[in-house]
Amino acid sequence: MPKNVREKNPAVSRQGKAARRRRPPVKVLEFSESCLKDGAGYRRVADIVKSGTGPRVVVVSAAEGVREQLMSGIERARSSELSAAEVVSRLADAHRGFARGAAGRAEVQWELHRDLEAELGTLSKLLLGISFTGEASPSALSRILSYGPRLSALILVAALRDLGLKSESWEADAIGMITDQVAENATVDLPLFTANFRPFERRVRGEEVIPVISGDFGCTQTGRISGFGRNGSDYSASVVAHALGAGALEIWKDEDIFFSADPRLVPNPVGLECLSYAEAAELAYFGERILHPRALEPLAGMTISLSMRSLARPEGPGTRLTPRGFVKSDIVKSVSTTDDIAMLRIHGPGVGYKPGIIGQIGRSLADVGINIDSVITSQTCINLLLDRKDARRGLKQISDLAGGVIQHVDLRDDISLVAAIGEGFLGKPGIAARILGAVSRENINVEMISIGASEVAAYIMVQRGLAKPTVNAIHREFFG
Repeated sequence: MPKNVREKNPAVSRQGKAARRRRPPVKVLEFSESCLKDGAGYRRVADIVKSGTGPRVVVVSAAEGVREQLMSGIERARSSELSAAEVVSRLADAHRGFARGAAGRAEVQWELHRDLEAELGTLSKLLLGISFTGEASPSALSRILSYGPRLSALILVAALRDLGLKSESWEADAIGMITDQVAENATVDLPLFTANFRPFERRVRGEEVIPVISGDFGCTQTGRISGFGRNGSDYSASVVAHALGAGALEIWKDEDIFFSADPRLVPNPVGLECLSYAEAAELAYFGERILHPRALEPLAGMTISLSMRSLARPEGPGTRLTPRGFVKSDIVKSVSTTDDIAMLRIHGPGVGYKPGIIGQIGRSLADVGINIDSVITSQTCINLLLDRKDARRGLKQISDLAGGVIQHVDLRDDISLVAAIGEGFLGKPGIAARILGAVSRENINVEMISIGASEVAAYIMVQRGLAKPTVNAIHREFFG
């Protein structure tokens, strides 16, 4: 059991619950790596936190580019001890620079320097351990990646203290953010974390401190570090908001938030003021990596106000995400695309009616840690959408099942998925015809279409290289 975690969940009296309801609601603010580019970025974030009132909790990711440096460092450490030392040296120089820009007072700088050096010393030992063995387990990789947000939290705490605020760094494993045993895409045990967090919650609600929690990771019951993947601090913040029953959750990015299409693909897209959780989740899964795909899971069944905010325009409203959405007159609110997919086509005359075949395929892929994004079936072919990075491993795994009902398996990794997102797809006739008509007029061949699997999305598959004209064609149809 990690330190500072209580094993028992103490009973809460009716009086205690009533007092808790009378207290001002807690706001949770999460700042992604794009907000933390340099010392000035940390200072801007500290100013935003200071401008608020009432009890507040802050969650941070690693500084911009640090996750990539750590991943590169892990690979380089496998080859030589010298490479590991060089990686730590570069990270140390970068964070010392962030520190100088984030805080000015000498006593704050001294404490920050001491804390940074301690964390960097531990990180150095971990990377050197990899260089000696040439190997790193998934848990070891997650532990090393956790040092990005750990270092980031220390710097933001210093920036807040420099502004005269009481702030502390709370590491996710030390506050009992317990997860399952998955090392790289872990799931938090929400009831257990809520119980573990209660002693810390009292300090938050009493406004004794503004804690800065290191995002992106948690730990297992045995204390092993488990990661949440890229943009994982979004998920961390949502978990904290759940545990607190927060009044509001703000997720801050440096760029503008949700649009009717990616501005890099479509000229002058429309900014979106409001999306439902379901719409935002679809956009997060397919192309719009602005939000962690699972960030909305901990909020299910709650009434927490969630807004996406832009550090570039802090006075702007951003995009509100609500549990229940609204139906736009012509349904489609956004068009998105991703190239980060591949399709396994599993052929056999009996695959469509053989009991248990899809379960067998799913178990086989799960055994090697591969997630299935979507399944589209016919009587003679099962089509699986996977992350592109898993495609070759998936092909090998399923090919080993061939010989019975499964005759052969082939891979398509030259495709793009385009999604049209909006509440009300199942209740308004003619939307699919408009989508297909718009694409057809551009002489683009649709290789596969799926409508009805989701109440808020229609998906079409096109050859890679045709995603941009496809997105533009659909966008013109619905937005002019």
